[in-house]
Amino acid sequence: MSLTDRIVTGVKATLGANIVYSAANGVLMIVLARFLLTPDEFGLLHYALSIIASVAILGAVGIPSAAARYVTEFAETSPERVRYVVRFSLAVVVGLSVGVGLILALASPAIATALDEPALAPLLLLGLGYVVSRALETTFNRLFQAVNRVDWSARLKAVSGVTRLVGAVALVLAGFGAVGALAGYIVGFGLAAAVGAVVFYRVGYRPFPPSNVIEPGLRRRILEYSVPLTATRGAGVLTKRVDTLLVGFFIGPAAVGYYTIAKQVSEFGSIPAQSLGYTISPTVGEQYAGEDLSRARRVYETSLRYVLLLYVPGMVGLILVAEPVVAQLFGSAYDGAAPVLQVMAGFMLVNAVNQVTSDGLDFLGRARSRAIAKVATGIANFLLNLLLIPMIGVVGAAVATVVTFLCYTLANVYVIHDELALDLRSLGRLLVAVTAIAVVMGITVRMLLPLVSGLVSLLLVVGVGVAVWGVLATLGGLLDVDRVRLIFT
Repeated sequence: MSLTDRIVTGVKATLGANIVYSAANGVLMIVLARFLLTPDEFGLLHYALSIIASVAILGAVGIPSAAARYVTEFAETSPERVRYVVRFSLAVVVGLSVGVGLILALASPAIATALDEPALAPLLLLGLGYVVSRALETTFNRLFQAVNRVDWSARLKAVSGVTRLVGAVALVLAGFGAVGALAGYIVGFGLAAAVGAVVFYRVGYRPFPPSNVIEPGLRRRILEYSVPLTATRGAGVLTKRVDTLLVGFFIGPAAVGYYTIAKQVSEFGSIPAQSLGYTISPTVGEQYAGEDLSRARRVYETSLRYVLLLYVPGMVGLILVAEPVVAQLFGSAYDGAAPVLQVMAGFMLVNAVNQVTSDGLDFLGRARSRAIAKVATGIANFLLNLLLIPMIGVVGAAVATVVTFLCYTLANVYVIHDELALDLRSLGRLLVAVTAIAVVMGITVRMLLPLVSGLVSLLLVVGVGVAVWGVLATLGGLLDVDRVRLIFT
C-alpha cells in the first residue's frame, strides 16, 4: 500500500470513528442536559469528571506515548524488542492506574468536603474504575497507532463512545442519576480496553518475533522518554481541566454545565483535524526517521493547508450561529453557554491546527520541546483563569483557554518548522485567501440568521454557508474536490 493510500485509509477509519464517538457523546450530552438531569446535576457530573480526569493522568503518565514511540522505531529496526516494550509498558500502566485509583477513591470524602460539595463524594468514589479503564483504553489506542493499525484505534474509540451512551442513559433511567452517568463512562472505557487487549494481542503482538535478549537500559529509556510526555499530558490536563475546576469553585456546578457545553461543541468541530493528525503523526515520524525530509514536510504542510481551509471559515460560522445552536440543542436553561461558545469558536480553530501538529513532535523525538511549551502555557492558563473568572465569570475561562492554547500551538508549529523547514510564505498566502472566503461566507450567514426559527431552518442556514464556502474554495483552487471525494468513498 502506498503512503498516500495508507494515510487516506487511516483518515477514513479515524474520521468515521470520531464521528461515531462524538455523535454518541453529543447525543449523550443533549439527552442528559435537556431531558434526564437538571442543570445543577449536569454540572456536578462534569465537575466530578474534571477532578477525576485531572488525577487520572497519574494512572498512565507518559508511558503509552513512550511505548508507542519505541514500538514504531523498533518495528522498523529491531522487531525482536517490540514484545518486551509492550509487556513492560502494560505492567507499569496497570500498577500505576490501580494505585492512583485506590488513592482517589479513599480520598473522595475529603475532596468533596474541601470543595464544599458533598454531592461529589459518591461520584469521586467511582474514580478507581475510571482511572484504570481509561489508562488501559489509552494504552491500547496508542499501541495500535504505533503499529500503523489506526483502523483498530478508531474502532476502539467508536466502541467506547457508543457503549458509554447506552450505559449512561440506561443507568440514569434506572434511577442512579449523575452517579449512573459516570458509571456509563467507565463501562465504555472498560469494554474498549477489553476489546483492545484481545485484538492487539492477535494483530500487534504475536506477529513480532519473541526474544530472550533484552537491550540493557531499555526500560530506563522508556521511562526517561515518558518524563517529558508526562509533563505534556499533565500540562494538558491543567489546560483542559483546571478551567472547569475553577469555574465550579468560583461560580458553581450550573456554570460548569455552561462551560462544558461550549467546550464540547467546539471540540466536536475538531473531529476532522483530530482524525487527520492521529493518522499522519506516525507517518511524519516514519519519513523523518528514514531521512526523507521533503516527504515528511509535504505530508504535514498538506494537512495544515486543509485544516486552515476548513477551520478559519468554521470559526466565523460558529461565532455567528452560537446562540441558535445552544437554544435549539440544549434549551433555554442553557442560554448562558452561548457567549462562552462564541469565544470557544477560537479554540476550535487553534485546536484543529494543534491536532495535526503536536503528536507529530513526539514521533520526531521533540517531546521535550513540546513538554516545555505545554507546561509553560498550562501554568499561564491557570493564572489567567484565576484572574479572569472572578472578573467576568465563565466567559473568562473561555478567554483564558483560547489565549494560552494559541500560544502553545504557535510554539508547536515553530518547533515542527525548525525540524521540517516549512514554506511559511506559501502558508501565509493561503491564510489570506481563506480569510477572504470566511468573510464572504460570514456575511451571507449573518444576513440569513433572522430567518432561523427552529432546528430545520438553522441547519438550512448552516448548509448555505457551507455551500458558499465550498464554491469559493473550489473556484479559488484551494479545494481539490477529487481528493476530498477519495476520503469519503
